[in-house]
Amino acid sequence: MKAKITNKLKALSSPKFIGYALVGLIAGLGAIATGFELNEVQSLERQTQSAFFNWRGTIAPPKDIVILAIDDISLRQGEFYDPKVRPFLEPFRTTTWKRVVYAQVLEKLVKAGAKVVAFDILFVTPGDHGKEDDDKFQKAITKYGDRAVFAASYEVTQIGEASILQLASPESIFKIKPNTLGLINFKAEVTTNIHRLGVQPPADSGLPNVPTFASSILNVAKISYPQPKGDGIYFFGGVDTWTNAQQQIPFYYVVDPENWKSEQLQNGKFFKDKIVLIGATAASKQDIQNSAMGRMSGIEIHANAIATLMQGKSMFALFPNPVHSGLFIFLLVGISGTLLCLLKRPNIQILASLGIAIAWFGIGYASFVYGSAILPVAIPAIAISLNGVALLTTGSIAAQIDKLLLRRTLERYVAAPIVEEIVNQPEGFRDLLEGRTIKAAVLFSDIRGFTTLSSRLPAKVLIQQLNTYLGGMVDAILEYQGTIDKFIGDAIMAEFGSPVSRGEKADAMNAVNAALNMRAALMELRKVWQSEKKIPFSNGIGINYGEVTVGNIGSARRLEYAVIGDTVNVASRVEGMTKDLGTDIVITGNLYEIVKDEIDVVDFGEHALKGRVGKVRLYGVIGLKGCDRQVYEQVQTDLKRHTAVIDILKKGQIPSL
Repeated sequence: MKAKITNKLKALSSPKFIGYALVGLIAGLGAIATGFELNEVQSLERQTQSAFFNWRGTIAPPKDIVILAIDDISLRQGEFYDPKVRPFLEPFRTTTWKRVVYAQVLEKLVKAGAKVVAFDILFVTPGDHGKEDDDKFQKAITKYGDRAVFAASYEVTQIGEASILQLASPESIFKIKPNTLGLINFKAEVTTNIHRLGVQPPADSGLPNVPTFASSILNVAKISYPQPKGDGIYFFGGVDTWTNAQQQIPFYYVVDPENWKSEQLQNGKFFKDKIVLIGATAASKQDIQNSAMGRMSGIEIHANAIATLMQGKSMFALFPNPVHSGLFIFLLVGISGTLLCLLKRPNIQILASLGIAIAWFGIGYASFVYGSAILPVAIPAIAISLNGVALLTTGSIAAQIDKLLLRRTLERYVAAPIVEEIVNQPEGFRDLLEGRTIKAAVLFSDIRGFTTLSSRLPAKVLIQQLNTYLGGMVDAILEYQGTIDKFIGDAIMAEFGSPVSRGEKADAMNAVNAALNMRAALMELRKVWQSEKKIPFSNGIGINYGEVTVGNIGSARRLEYAVIGDTVNVASRVEGMTKDLGTDIVITGNLYEIVKDEIDVVDFGEHALKGRVGKVRLYGVIGLKGCDRQVYEQVQTDLKRHTAVIDILKKGQIPSL
């Protein structure tokens, strides 16, 4: 009984079980954060929705919505006023325009056949140019106001410590037609970006319930539209969407006779049956807002809101109740987490989690862009990805524990590659130990004249220099996935393709690249040694490719994972030929045939090798295809100098460094 309890406790405390527990915890936390409508959650979701709009890009806005922009060029028209040539610019002469200009524009647009003229301008105080100027605007409103909409706004006034919500309306200054007011306020968001249509006053505020600017415009224009499914604006694009569609016109064009008669406006025919929105786009008017598609003028946001209603594309949440949304997230993340737990390998689990998260992002995007339906996307995607991370982390820890236990049973093996092979592929280690035949590239490297050097140099200096050399060569080999088989004095034996092959050509090219890397590393070491007044080493490298036998060789007291065979013997003999051929890197024809399209060589022809019947074709490696031959030529020069130094040492003389 005690043993069963102990085993259960071990299972519950295992990394894998902890991973499963984390999956459930992540699902629960995602649901709770959503259910409680945390600001961070709302911010993430709104940012995701903004990203969806931007990924979708700009789409063509409705052609019957036109913006008459109070832009920078319109604001500067007062500078060009001339009572004889441009008398029509007189209302533009002051910082705040005379309201008579709005009367002129309203009259001209209505006469041109505009369905509605909407002013996104708050006329809530008397004008700066006197009662006579306001009366001219009132006269136009009286005559044409049934085709106009005027901006109203809920404003907060601070009186002492009290905040009072009031309706700012042009009704305090002008007599306007019934139902021609439109509320220009937008709902506040956690991100401060505008995503939704207009607001309504609190039920207990006592303020009149004014329709949104967009709905008032459509009602005055007598344009019917479907009942909105939600209150989200479907943005057609970012800033300048209406400009790029040639549906945004500078305000002054309407009062400028030349522009009014232009090919674009055609004496006002351009505005026939159009919804004309008048508002500021100039930054100096301080009506640039943060929207779901970046910063844009308020009038452009209103244009998007009107287009949203007209085309029945209002954005709506599939789960408007936050509790329902939280429950949905719990089920989605929990079910996907359960599926991930069924996959046993951590790397597959993390890839699957990322795949599911991306797929859910895709579903959310398609629903958002093509169905105007808002799904919770950011939190589920993050939670699903975290599930994968949790399972990868705990699974990797569990795997490392298993590997550590296995490694402890293999410590009697000398060769590190065989340990890694068994640890990483434990299911096939018995076949590996018993021996197998594979194809691999075998590299031998040896220092030229090392016997002479060892007899002439002080032991301490020699060992230090040899260790520096071997360290550099080993690093160069390991960089290209080589396996250091053994050191034989100053010689190095390495394989590429054993115990793990990356493919015939990859193994062969790794061997060549490693040799070139050794050449480069040795050149750097030679510079250092020369600066230190030491005799610089030179080496020879021989490489062969072919079948080798690998396995566990030795006695019961001493086992070594070794590579043997004719391929190994040939590689050793080829390395010995480098001195006779006067170069540093020599490869056999077997290797050359695999990599000939990748390297430049010198063909040394066929040569007989000591202790072997027949001849082998040999090639000196210059470098990779199209390489700079300067390095190769420098090596040849260094080899000649090194040979001369060795000859001097053999004579018992001291070479000049």
